[in-house]
Amino acid sequence: MNSILLFDGASKNDSSDWKVINDGVMGGVSESRFFLNSNSNACFQGTVSLENNGGFCSVQCQFKTIVLKQEHYFSLLLKGDGKKYQFRIKRQASDNHSYCYEFQTSTNWETIQIPFDQMHPAFRGKKLDLPNFDGSQLEQIAFLIGNKESEYFELCIQTIRII
Repeated sequence: MNSILLFDGASKNDSSDWKVINDGVMGGVSESRFFLNSNSNACFQGTVSLENNGGFCSVQCQFKTIVLKQEHYFSLLLKGDGKKYQFRIKRQASDNHSYCYEFQTSTNWETIQIPFDQMHPAFRGKKLDLPNFDGSQLEQIAFLIGNKESEYFELCIQTIRII
């Protein structure tokens, strides 16, 4: 089965394609960073704070349009910390809404498979009355943590594929 490799920490020299966006855009004080560790895994880590109406940290990567034809799901090889995260995508980077999928991590390396048709549209945390992701094209991927509690987090990512 063919796949499209979106990210592989082992083949990257840096994490400059990724941009951290925390709740500071809304007055919050949560902090996070995204970097490649010594094992060539991308690490998204930080502290979510509920102060000043905050409560989330995110990191996103934007790229040229990828037209999807026969692919059906995302495959994420990652290691979490036992917390819930969201994987978010945008068909077009300029879209206001994202398509979201929440997943629970363990503290072991695992593969999370996310079917396109299970990614629901949302804007600012509110589910929208629109169809789920149609799998036609992609311009942005992101990870977000926002569990309505103050917490330290760490998510390590080895690969992101479309299969």
